[in-house]
Amino acid sequence: MTTISFRTENGRITGFECRGHSGFGCEGQDIVCAAVTSAVRLVECALGDVMGLKVHVKTDAEQALISLRLPGGLAPEEEETSQTLLSALMVYLAGLREEYPDNIDVLEV
Repeated sequence: MTTISFRTENGRITGFECRGHSGFGCEGQDIVCAAVTSAVRLVECALGDVMGLKVHVKTDAEQALISLRLPGGLAPEEEETSQTLLSALMVYLAGLREEYPDNIDVLEV
């Protein structure tokens, strides 16, 4: 199962950790893993490459892990855009959880 844990502080999403394989299909053919990975990477790219934020990203292919943490001290516009992107990711992944409840879990911690 893939578990995505969103870290929150005072109503603000500070980052997430995505861990594990969904087990929906064989490696390289798992549509649930592909959907999760694609969405997570899109948000990572938007925050880091497009917005230029110094996000802390950790990956470990052996553990099927990717985590992202926002930097502190963001300007108001950066904060608003970051929260919009992370909230959209959470909503998208919660929708996947409804479709594939045996393969994905989404938590707020």
